[in-house]
Amino acid sequence: MELPVFLNAMTALFVIIDPIGASLIFHALLPEEGMKRRIMTAAKATLISASLLVLFGNYGEELLASLGISIHALRISGGLLLFYTAFNMITREIKFQKVEVGGDISVFPMSIPLLAGPGSLTVSILLFSNAEGIGGELSVFAAIVVICLLTFICMVFSRYVKNVIGRTGDEILRRFLGVLLAALAIQFIVDGLTALVA
Repeated sequence: MELPVFLNAMTALFVIIDPIGASLIFHALLPEEGMKRRIMTAAKATLISASLLVLFGNYGEELLASLGISIHALRISGGLLLFYTAFNMITREIKFQKVEVGGDISVFPMSIPLLAGPGSLTVSILLFSNAEGIGGELSVFAAIVVICLLTFICMVFSRYVKNVIGRTGDEILRRFLGVLLAALAIQFIVDGLTALVA
């Protein structure tokens, strides 16, 4: 495993997935019920998300190639999409509603689009496409597993996360991560434009 690739993938995925913010939304959406249901719902959401990120990361580039879309074009379009996401993270308020008792939030909205949305899927493709050799790919895979595991833990103990960080802390964190995501998006755009011009 290559440590620089792992840390880069960890940073990118942490910023776009935001385990702490996801856990706060999870806590707001899921009615106050037993720990068993919280664990099952969190496990289902993270497993679905991890599977989508790995599969789309490994085979998404081939799918795009079959459609005549190059990885450099994806870097530019993905960068623009991520910048739009970052802009919303910084400037907009997040609004959500509780689901009815018995409703399943693991697939929608937790897995898609919150955890494995367009932004994180794009990042996954770019990370796997930039990884060199088996070591690089294993590093990206390990980063996905670690981030999804961290997200699972945060969601299971989301009521405690909410008590510790609070709404103000979540607002500060979300906007800070938005700034980092904006910088990451610009870097993707620059890399794509450089590769196309070269």
